[in-house]
Amino acid sequence: MLMRTDPFRELDRFAQQVLGAAAPGTWSKPAAMPMDAYRAGDEFVVCFDLPGVTPDAIELDVERNVLTVKAERRPLPGGGDVQMQVSERPLGVFSRQLFLGDTLDTDHIAADYEAGVLTLRIPVAEKAKPRRIEITGTTGDHKEIQA
Repeated sequence: MLMRTDPFRELDRFAQQVLGAAAPGTWSKPAAMPMDAYRAGDEFVVCFDLPGVTPDAIELDVERNVLTVKAERRPLPGGGDVQMQVSERPLGVFSRQLFLGDTLDTDHIAADYEAGVLTLRIPVAEKAKPRRIEITGTTGDHKEIQA
């Protein structure tokens, strides 16, 4: 259903966690964002952690079964008299790409953003769901098998 294929991004994320804060992500080289993904019944659910990001700073695109999520955490507004004492929250651009299989219905993705978590619900395509196929014989008897 979901394929993760960017080992270098995961390595960058691991290095940032181990070595401390790194430079903020940019639009040309965004930082990774943490996510969880699971299947719940007939839908696939993906949750992205985006605390401090406003909904208008999130872009969500699907092209040829590739889902791209980009978000930007902007600095807090400040004036000339503001002096930062501690700055540990990463700012900049975050991005994640997921390769969705043909068994997911990318035309009906639902997105919800609440409490800093972007939740996507992707239904399983009808063609991927189990179904019964009727078999007819020459004797006129009808039998069903499950596909």
